[in-house]
Amino acid sequence: MTQKSEASPTLYLDDLGVGQRFTSGTYHMDADRMKAFAAEFDPQPFHLDEAAAERSIFRGLAASGWHTAAATMRLMVESLPFAGGMAGLGGEIAWARPTRPGDTLRVESEIVEIVPSRSKPNQGIVIVRSSTLNQHGEQVQAFTAKIIVFKRPIDATLRR
Repeated sequence: MTQKSEASPTLYLDDLGVGQRFTSGTYHMDADRMKAFAAEFDPQPFHLDEAAAERSIFRGLAASGWHTAAATMRLMVESLPFAGGMAGLGGEIAWARPTRPGDTLRVESEIVEIVPSRSKPNQGIVIVRSSTLNQHGEQVQAFTAKIIVFKRPIDATLRR
């Protein structure tokens, strides 16, 4: 089952199942924004200067991996609207290829594991595997995250 972000309601632990898939909207990577991000957070020549980037391992201007990760996070938040937000407990990230100016990114996510908490019965840990793809369907980033997700609250009016 694949869900689009624009139609997704708030999601609780009770709504999720292993194998469930979500597809995000898109995010366009602009050269000026890539350079601005890099200038502030990752000021390396292959992120800032076209000539230097041409001489680098990337053979052209490449977004900082952290810029790709930030764009991925935005897309994930929009496409996986977990109740209480997306509070992470860590994860693993890898960059398969450079993100380039003009790339349009989207994220495809899959629930790979759900672990109910033994000590906090109102929540659990959900492991989500996400693939950030460019407009050609090429993976630019792989991200597996552990996320705290809350159960749907019991309506107080139903309690006696």
